[in-house]
Amino acid sequence: MGNWFKTTLLMAALTALIVFVGNLLGGQNGMILAFIIAIGMNFFSYWFSDKIVLRMYHAQEVTPSESPELHQIVAGLAQRASLPMPRIYIIPEDSPNAFATGRNPEHAVVAVTEGLLKLMNRDELEGVLAHELAHVRNRDILIGSIAATMAGAIMILANMARWSAFLGGGSSSDNQGGGRGLGGIGLIVMSILAPLAAMLIQMAISRSREYQADASGAEFAGHPIGWRTP
Repeated sequence: MGNWFKTTLLMAALTALIVFVGNLLGGQNGMILAFIIAIGMNFFSYWFSDKIVLRMYHAQEVTPSESPELHQIVAGLAQRASLPMPRIYIIPEDSPNAFATGRNPEHAVVAVTEGLLKLMNRDELEGVLAHELAHVRNRDILIGSIAATMAGAIMILANMARWSAFLGGGSSSDNQGGGRGLGGIGLIVMSILAPLAAMLIQMAISRSREYQADASGAEFAGHPIGWRTP
């Protein structure tokens, strides 16, 4: 519950930041425009994230006959976590790594590199995969997409503010209040500080979800050995 509470507070802080920065830098119309653009960009990423990342890593889906032990481990963990069986992919890379993606548990994908399979024994591999499945059950991909949308909107607003300052827009107030009370220097300073604050909050949200996935993964694996991510 501690990590969920922390995530909720951080999401609230990110929401408050976008409202404050949006009204300050872009006005109401600017904030709405930036938010619509950010939603569009991140909706595409959220809906097609599995296809994009798997193609990027040249991952290949494997069947139970091609990789029986890997399928057995994932099937056992999915059952313990009350999740549908995800699709399983292997990435042709020597570096040890694993990740889970997909927009929801019904469309989840678990991918591991060849290097991870060579490096880890069954218990260690089970621990890593339990952590990744915890991200799926905890809906961390959705949470990350929402956080990215809000942070992206703030960055778009910051870019708008910088252009406004360079073009002399900071010398007067618009009808919607964008940049009200800020001169050109003030707009530039806020356009730098606001994205940094959004990035830090987004990183803190990601870290809190990692801690929660560690706790859930240990529960799914059923033993304390080797359950952390590589």
